[in-house]
Amino acid sequence: MASAALGTQVAAAALAPVGSDGFLKGSSLKGNNNLKFRSKPWIGQTLAWEKTQQSRHLNKVFCMSVQQASKSKVAVKPVELENANEPPLNLYKPKEPYTATIVSVERLVGPKAPGETCHIVIDHGGNVPYWEGQSYGVIPPGENPKKPGSPNTVRLYSIASTRYGDSFDGKTASLCVRRAVYYDPETGREDPSKKGICSNFLCDSKPGDKVQITGPSGKIMLLPEDDPNATHIMIATGTGVAPYRGYLRRMFMEDVPTYKFGGLAWLFLGVANSDSLLYDEEFTNYLQQYPDNFRYDKALSREQKNKNGGKMYVQDKIEEYSDEIFKLLDGGAHIYFCGLKGMMPGIQDTLKRVAEQRGESWEQKLSQLKKNKQWHVEVY
Repeated sequence: MASAALGTQVAAAALAPVGSDGFLKGSSLKGNNNLKFRSKPWIGQTLAWEKTQQSRHLNKVFCMSVQQASKSKVAVKPVELENANEPPLNLYKPKEPYTATIVSVERLVGPKAPGETCHIVIDHGGNVPYWEGQSYGVIPPGENPKKPGSPNTVRLYSIASTRYGDSFDGKTASLCVRRAVYYDPETGREDPSKKGICSNFLCDSKPGDKVQITGPSGKIMLLPEDDPNATHIMIATGTGVAPYRGYLRRMFMEDVPTYKFGGLAWLFLGVANSDSLLYDEEFTNYLQQYPDNFRYDKALSREQKNKNGGKMYVQDKIEEYSDEIFKLLDGGAHIYFCGLKGMMPGIQDTLKRVAEQRGESWEQKLSQLKKNKQWHVEVY
């Protein structure tokens, strides 16, 4: 696994699994004129949001974006980003990363959230384009502790913005990163020597700092757009919400000339408490503006109880709506899972139990979903 923090049972950031999509195997598409990604320098209109984002209060970071969405969709450019028939893959590799610049780092969670999660905007100048659902690799500065003299290894992070970025000009990408820390189980004290190298580097970054990035990588979580009226059921724990933020901005916030969404997007988000909710203001706004096209269900494990009186986890919410979910899947809906690896056993057990109650074989159903490319999983 890419993160040094994993394996010590710390809270991981929105890391995509290394190697699951052939990250180091794909050929570089840099310079391929057919993609029309880098044919000319684009000078996008600087929005008021971009000028003031560094000084916004915690919960006001996305205020302008959300207000714009409530009035009309936001124009995006360059529209040439819609021309490519295939997603960009591995334009920059670990031995030759791209040097990008940190635009802003904003804390996303409230004071009562366990741990810290940050929204990090990175300026890539339009040189490292990506599609929704892909990941960037980040190489933190310093030496690899396991290989003295060698650079740190790449950590993969799911991108939390659309291909146009938070400034809608195709020049930035956003990451949703939870600061990985480790607490000694005996003393209960934090052990700085075991903290996540990359997540702490990113969360501690300041505007203007340089960051080495690779990629983009990933095909598993790409948003299928062949049917704009399709149903998309998105299930996330914590920072696993990152790719869904990109999907939803593309569906509901941006005026994308080639994608006019008219289907159903249904988001299930599991976090510890209300202060831990990520991008809640954006999602709530979509719910108000597009009630026929968006549903939003939250599982707050420390604040809500499930039907048995236990903690409310995301799988409990799935079970609550299981009949409807199964009917949607039978009708061709796509279902996505993103978050900590530990989320999947509980979800799989719930789906299996529900299938059996319906007189179905979960193994057969899962096999059919995978065959139909309706099943999308990226856990870390």
